[in-house]
Amino acid sequence: MADMERRIGIELRAAGNKVEGYAAVFDKFSEDLGGFIEKIERGAFTRSLARKKDVLALYDHDPRNLLGRTSSGTLRLSEDTRGLHFSLDMPNTSLGRDVLELVSRGDVRGASFAFRTAKGGDRWVQEGGKPLRILSDIELFDVTITSQPAYPDTSVVKRSMMCVENLDPLYFHKLRLRVMGGV
Repeated sequence: MADMERRIGIELRAAGNKVEGYAAVFDKFSEDLGGFIEKIERGAFTRSLARKKDVLALYDHDPRNLLGRTSSGTLRLSEDTRGLHFSLDMPNTSLGRDVLELVSRGDVRGASFAFRTAKGGDRWVQEGGKPLRILSDIELFDVTITSQPAYPDTSVVKRSMMCVENLDPLYFHKLRLRVMGGV
């Protein structure tokens, strides 16, 4: 899926054979995502969760590292006032035991999520001299436990930033070159 994006979450904890945390937190600014920042509005996952589409729990966004899924009941997702909460029953597999141990020790503390914005599900504004993307309707694909959360790949960053209206086109041309390694 060329238009799928990934973002970092910041809270993860283990208890027994479960891992839980927040894959996304509302109303907080992201780090610089390659020339723009992002914020997720409350309710951004509401439509996606209501659809009951199968969402995967992965390690490092790798579908070969499946840890659970909503359709089997091993991954539970909910939206609360803080963000997108997840609770995951870890599998009794070598991967599951390894990931659970790494989380328990604190070596792996990150979570992220893969998504696509629904039509009209984002808007762009200026915030402190930088473009700000506000996400209001997100189609969720996976939540991921990871030691180094992934950001969008270059083509996604480029396409997303090309949607920005009323901003300096030269700025985005230079930014695309930098992201692609040309500057």
